[in-house]
Amino acid sequence: MARQILNTLYVMTPHSYLHLENDTLRVDVEREKKMQVPLHHLGGVVCLGNIMLSPALMHRCADDGISLVLLDGNGRFKARLEGAVSGNILLRQAQHRQASNAAFSLNVSRAMIAGKLRNARQVLLRGAREAADESDAKTLAAAATALRASVRNLPLAVDLDSVRGIEGDAAKVYFSAH
Repeated sequence: MARQILNTLYVMTPHSYLHLENDTLRVDVEREKKMQVPLHHLGGVVCLGNIMLSPALMHRCADDGISLVLLDGNGRFKARLEGAVSGNILLRQAQHRQASNAAFSLNVSRAMIAGKLRNARQVLLRGAREAADESDAKTLAAAATALRASVRNLPLAVDLDSVRGIEGDAAKVYFSAH
């Protein structure tokens, strides 16, 4: 099975000029070609500082679903160009209906919090294995055991407030062990 990995191109050289050349993005600095990248290899372009872009390149990025992000010279977000959003209105309506279904919301919440707690438990177990001090290792292992109990209690939660309570108690245990 082949897998396409889309890359993000970061352009940081001041006064660079990005433009479209056939099916590639070409980067020129002081009218000299510095690099050329096929568009089908790109998932995004991030421009940091004073970077010039051709309108043709911006249109092509929008058409091809290549995100274009503009940052100022200090790295602060200025703008993002995204192509048209495609979506199925029927799917969105079904998702909206499901969000108001209490049983569905409860099951999704249980699953999400279970995943979060399992991940936190693995972090604690790794910390316990790598701890230099035996006392720290025991504290981390005890917290991991408590999180396992929290995961086991999630299926018993009868409403979202109960799930939130289990999550809150587990967070207290997790952060007290760190």
